[in-house]
Amino acid sequence: MEAIEILLVEDNPGDARLTREVLRDSKTHNNLTVVDDGVKALAYLRREGVYQGAPRPDIILLDLNLPRKDGREVLAEIKEDPILRRIPVVILTTSDDELDILQTYNLHANCYITKPVDFQQFITIVKSIEDFWFSIVKLPTI
Repeated sequence: MEAIEILLVEDNPGDARLTREVLRDSKTHNNLTVVDDGVKALAYLRREGVYQGAPRPDIILLDLNLPRKDGREVLAEIKEDPILRRIPVVILTTSDDELDILQTYNLHANCYITKPVDFQQFITIVKSIEDFWFSIVKLPTI
């Protein structure tokens, strides 16, 4: 079975490290790439500059509050692109603001998850994402 390619767009090094550790111990073979701002995320997805040989992710885990270009802008650009729009985007953010939730669904996010502050709950959330998106959902292969 081929590895699932995951792009994590996260500027908090602690959250990125924890996500990496949880996914490393997962039952699903995966490759996790982490970028820490919205500009890098779009360059990665478009295979520009240092990301020319980047694999196309099967799923994107996207924080909203990012430097240089925030997650809402990144999401809008992904969903406007005819090639990138099929990649599922999971919003994984600390915001539980109703406006953020509404706005990201209006921009065609595939789901919205608020990061818990509790360490153990964060691990549970990442494992739940893995179980649902990697074991249950059928992802496009193109």
